[in-house]
Amino acid sequence: MKRALLFVLIASLVFTGLFAQGTKEEAVKGDKEIVILVKSMGNGFFDAVFKGSQEAAGEIGGIKTTYMGPPQATAEGQIEIIETLIAQRVDGIAISANDSDALIPVTKKAMAAGIKVISFDSGINVGGRIVDLLPSNAELIGRQQIQLAAELTDYTGDVAVLSASAQATNQNLWIDWMKEEIKDAKYSKMKLVEVVYGDDAPDKSYREAVSLMNKYPNLKAIICPTTVGLLATAQAVKDANKIGVVEVTGLGLPSEMKGYILDDTCRQMALWNPIDLGYTSTYILNALIDGTNNGAVGDVIPAGRMNSVKVEKDGLIYMSTPYVFNKGNIEQFAAIF
Repeated sequence: MKRALLFVLIASLVFTGLFAQGTKEEAVKGDKEIVILVKSMGNGFFDAVFKGSQEAAGEIGGIKTTYMGPPQATAEGQIEIIETLIAQRVDGIAISANDSDALIPVTKKAMAAGIKVISFDSGINVGGRIVDLLPSNAELIGRQQIQLAAELTDYTGDVAVLSASAQATNQNLWIDWMKEEIKDAKYSKMKLVEVVYGDDAPDKSYREAVSLMNKYPNLKAIICPTTVGLLATAQAVKDANKIGVVEVTGLGLPSEMKGYILDDTCRQMALWNPIDLGYTSTYILNALIDGTNNGAVGDVIPAGRMNSVKVEKDGLIYMSTPYVFNKGNIEQFAAIF
């Protein structure tokens, strides 16, 4: 009798264990499966993008996020991966494209199979994705550059801009918005004295920075909306022993600017945060997969700590103002990109 009871008890436990395991497996299978498909593997910028995706997936729950990319940054490598993902019937793919047009036929095929496809950072053209997530827009970037300089100079003195080339469309748009922002009454004690161009050449950018310091005795800041110009200008200010006299800010790579931030040559700068790109992409895919949004113009999509994002014309989404780097966070991000 005891043996019979023991057998029943063991069988019950085994059955319960199997049932629990099956339930767990079913729950895992029930997760939304999304893929962050990047230009190539082994890139610190994209490692950070995936870190952001994992963060968002943990907050949302019920999402399995996977990190993929070809060994080399080719459209052919990404196409091959997408074909595999179609066969696997994943729920969503966020792609930083190696070619804005070449991926369209295969991403159309993926969408026809019910997969939600978006692009980020390096977009796919209209027709090959639902939405395209861009790090920021011209107005946000341009206005922020003046704001950063004003904070460093206590809203006083002359400021100059050292840009890339005079033909750089994106930077010219940013500069237009800088000129618009500085019209605000709170900048009444500041003056934008000149815009110069270093052509994204380190030596020319360095010479232009030196020339600005010599030409304007009341120069309080140089704004460089170019990573090459910012690096060269920081060195020029340091060589001129004008740390704390002429402030340096702009758009820079943390890995390049770490030393200049730590020694106060450039006390703050900005750039897109790759962690936020992956984070926001994951929230967008989740909404599209759930069907709470379809990516139509005017849609507002909740995005966790990034608040919300809005779908603009041609399915474009602009994330936010660029991320600000300073002594408090530069070492963390310099190790990433």
